[in-house]
Amino acid sequence: MEDNELFKIPEEALRKIKSQKEFDDYFHELYKQGIEAMLKAEIKEHLGYPKHDSSGKNSGNSRNGFSNKTLKTNLGEIPLDIPRDRNATFDPVIVPKYQRMSAKIEQAIVTMYSRGMTVRDIEETIREMYGVEVSEGSISNITNAVLENVKEWQQRPLDSVYFVVWMDGIVFKTRQNGKVLAKTVYLMIGLREDGHKQVLGMWINETESASFWLNVLTDIKARGVRDILIACTDNLSGIQQAIKAAFPQTITQLCVVHQIRNSSRYVVWKERKQFLADLKSVYAAINKEMAYDALEEFARKWGAKYGYAIKSWQNNWEELTANFDFPVEIRKIIYTTNAIESLNSTIRKYTKTKTVFPDDQSAQKAVYLAIANVEKKWTMPVPDWGVIINQLMIKFGDRCGVTQ
Repeated sequence: MEDNELFKIPEEALRKIKSQKEFDDYFHELYKQGIEAMLKAEIKEHLGYPKHDSSGKNSGNSRNGFSNKTLKTNLGEIPLDIPRDRNATFDPVIVPKYQRMSAKIEQAIVTMYSRGMTVRDIEETIREMYGVEVSEGSISNITNAVLENVKEWQQRPLDSVYFVVWMDGIVFKTRQNGKVLAKTVYLMIGLREDGHKQVLGMWINETESASFWLNVLTDIKARGVRDILIACTDNLSGIQQAIKAAFPQTITQLCVVHQIRNSSRYVVWKERKQFLADLKSVYAAINKEMAYDALEEFARKWGAKYGYAIKSWQNNWEELTANFDFPVEIRKIIYTTNAIESLNSTIRKYTKTKTVFPDDQSAQKAVYLAIANVEKKWTMPVPDWGVIINQLMIKFGDRCGVTQ
């Protein structure tokens, strides 16, 4: 029988099938025969002569029976006879050495893991969908293969110029030396020349400092970034000093939304509504001069009770009001770190079932897979990009790296 005849489904065979089990068994056997036929074709190609052919004499290598392997597939567990050669140089393509699970099931496991499913839920789902048992260790081994992708992703070249970057962190609990520690995965999103967002990387650390942020920025410089026009951040410890050291020309804009939250955190409830209404006259002013006048009026009214709030605005005034130097379209995308907070929120949804990660690598793996899911949806440029890029080119000129 020719190998390709195995893939034809005879009508008489189908007519004999009377139940779902007989139907499943038939395709189970058909799949087995098809895979084994392809393996025989592979070893024939590898050796260079058909089985029992005289041309194989004194060729230096020959067939050496079969080894047994059980392959987990979407049709269930299928026992296979894998051809061997005497020199042990035959490495099948259709069923690679050491592989005991079909690529389809492996991809399903990675996808379910990236969606935040627990290992137990993945085990049950694979059992229900494919009729095969997958151990917790197998799931870990499969998802651990993602770590190589994480490494490549963290080292990939970046664009030379990013018009805007947003930086922030998301806290997770991980185990280390028998203790549960709170660690932060810091993320950076860059706005590219085409108006699309891109996650530039992630860095995990227990504390933040100027030294830590300088390492982060040195990392992206080593990967090709030579300029950042505007950096939008929360008032993270040491970040402003690090930006000035690594990218001296970059304009820093502190997140106004974070500043408003911090300012109102300790305001008594009954006064909070009026406090926030008065504060709006500062950050929603038409220009920086009017904003400063509004801040002075705000200080006269609330300074006696909430002097710390006014002092925080005064100490960070230049960074909080950098957005006033730009047209409204640009202000909308730089006055807040909403772009990265939205990313963090989505990552939380994907990782909500993992209350404590067993180690840092597990946290990185989960965050990387969540980012991959998010970036698939970033198919459109930021709103008004055609207007914004022209405004940026007028403001920054040759630093944009765009031919005018």
